[in-house]
Amino acid sequence: MMRKILLIGCLISSFHLMAETPKSTEPSPLLAVPEIQSFVTQHKGEFNGTTISYTATVSNMHLYNDKGDVIADAVTTAYVADSKQHRPVTFVFNGGPGSASIWLHMGMFGPKLVVVPSDAQDAGNSPYQIIDNHLSPLDKTDLVFIDPIGTGYSKLAGKGSAKDVWGMAEDAKSVSQIVKRWIAKNNRWNSAKYLAGESYGTTRAAAMQPYLDDGMSPIRMNGLILISQALDYEGSTPTADNMISHVTYLPTMAATAWYHHKIDQTSITLPALVAEVKAFAVNTYLPALFKGSALPQNEFDAVAEKLAYYTGLPLKLVKRANLRINAKHHVKLLKADEGLAVGRLDSRYSNDELDDLDSFPKYDAASVAVSAAYNAALRHYFATDLKVSWDRDYVVSSKEVDHNWVYDRTPGREPHYVNAAHALSEEMRKNPSLKILLASGYFDYATPFFDGEYTFGRYGIDLSRVTRTYYESGHMIYLHKPDREKLAHDIHQFYE
Repeated sequence: MMRKILLIGCLISSFHLMAETPKSTEPSPLLAVPEIQSFVTQHKGEFNGTTISYTATVSNMHLYNDKGDVIADAVTTAYVADSKQHRPVTFVFNGGPGSASIWLHMGMFGPKLVVVPSDAQDAGNSPYQIIDNHLSPLDKTDLVFIDPIGTGYSKLAGKGSAKDVWGMAEDAKSVSQIVKRWIAKNNRWNSAKYLAGESYGTTRAAAMQPYLDDGMSPIRMNGLILISQALDYEGSTPTADNMISHVTYLPTMAATAWYHHKIDQTSITLPALVAEVKAFAVNTYLPALFKGSALPQNEFDAVAEKLAYYTGLPLKLVKRANLRINAKHHVKLLKADEGLAVGRLDSRYSNDELDDLDSFPKYDAASVAVSAAYNAALRHYFATDLKVSWDRDYVVSSKEVDHNWVYDRTPGREPHYVNAAHALSEEMRKNPSLKILLASGYFDYATPFFDGEYTFGRYGIDLSRVTRTYYESGHMIYLHKPDREKLAHDIHQFYE
């Protein structure tokens, strides 16, 4: 995976198994504890036809361990309407883990957005256009963007160390503390409350529920907005021995083949193709994989022909792969005849890589196309509009978080797939009014849309409280303008 300014607002997909933590006996050095500061500015904008005067506040807060020691300094960017009417508040974050909230901030929810080409072309070089985001849900809800520790301006402090914050449970606990401390400071206890997360941010949103709705100071969420969900990583980990991943990724491969004209677009629409492939994946492909070497030759040949059509790959190659097309290979193979690799985060993108014979893309075509634009736009916006003048760097994508992250520190447990679906299912039982918006892009190889259906169908989740929406875009749905508009509308409806 690319180790630069990546859209790590997306999943780290190299190894989605929880593992035990390495043990260290060295004490953590004492870190500086920053003073509390706030940068406050006044603004007015029109959102979904409603004019809103609002206050923007970029501020930090200290986080504490169970002993009362400072372990971190967390920074939030809040947009709160000046009106005295009772409004909901939505806490927004991206994923990674190790990503700042820059992507949802400047691409979907915030009052400003950076303009990038909607047709999956490279965004070019500075200067980038920053415009008013008239589709921000600020007319419906106040917004608080959270940069988890190690990202954005947020960082370890005092007695804090990696083991305090950089793990699935530790991250959920620390971000829950940010939410509760912001609510307490701003007296928003009786406001309707929402979480909006993308990618690992959806994992976080689900994992946070036991820490939010706890026994000490329980807070219930009214709703969760899950963009490009990643609750059970079995369906989003494309490895050779993971039979489920071959099934969950097949509709994404077919959608991508259709987009790049490897499937005749005049013969079938994308929705019709997706419906056809999902039925084939469940009713024919999965049983064939389960039979393995016992699969009769005639069935093998029939499945191979279908796979060749759906994936856009040569029949001989599909047969040599023994019907198992790895999604990480597919992004490299689909347009190999043109010397191009398609994007993992958004397979509408493609790029000419140096080594056409490599098994995997060296970098993600979507990441390199837009990352610099988002980085430049957010930093310019902070400095000029929000008047932020901190003497600390804004970390878009953290190598430190990545290198120190341990999903599960429970001793003696065998490695297993990351899974936050149980926590969400439990919370939906505790909170019978909790509702979910599940938004998925057809061209997403990081968190395939069919995996969302698979995950939400097998953990006892009440689907009557889940709204599922689909878009002709990728992991970051808002990169495609028509789908950004559609997603904004769907989010707007979700609040009503």
